[in-house]
Amino acid sequence: MKKRTKVALKQSILVTVFLISIFVIISYLSYEPPSKVEVDYPSISREVLDYQPLVEKYAREYSVSNYVDVLLAMMMQESGGRGNDPMQSSESYCGAVGCIDDPELSIKQGVYYFSQTLDAANGDLELAIQSYNFGKGFIDYVLEHSQSYSQDIAIDFSKHMYENAPDQSIYSCLREEAKQYNACYGDIYYVKSVMTYKEVISAN
Repeated sequence: MKKRTKVALKQSILVTVFLISIFVIISYLSYEPPSKVEVDYPSISREVLDYQPLVEKYAREYSVSNYVDVLLAMMMQESGGRGNDPMQSSESYCGAVGCIDDPELSIKQGVYYFSQTLDAANGDLELAIQSYNFGKGFIDYVLEHSQSYSQDIAIDFSKHMYENAPDQSIYSCLREEAKQYNACYGDIYYVKSVMTYKEVISAN
């Protein structure tokens, strides 16, 4: 009787081990490793890349050679490299839109103005980039309120400028997300967009 019990127990153990082995094999064969998350990076236009030698030329002239990728990214955000004012430099040059009609002058002025914002921002790159879009008045606002750039201070400044504008009709929210903050002066996500383009340019 004891012998039969031992045999039955042994058979039961063997069956259990066999079933566990089958389960492990099936689990292994059916396992699929997690797929890689593909990040959809924006592309850089050929027009922007073609202007790189000019950007490098004026970056050397104004002592910002370390920021060529940033300047190209800003051009991509401003115009995609299209038109006769690819850096959208007219307002910083003459105080009005459309006074520059020469791409090289646009780039020269754009690089110069960026060098000025970087210097005024005491090397705070994000503050300098956003000030290229908002104007250098943003630097004074930041130094008075928070001492450094942040997304929140960019939203606050845009909202402040929009709400205190003599004629709000000349502004339109460039992004849907800005409407909820009533922040329709400039582009509150300018830094984020520029740095995304810069990452692509630096990787190539």
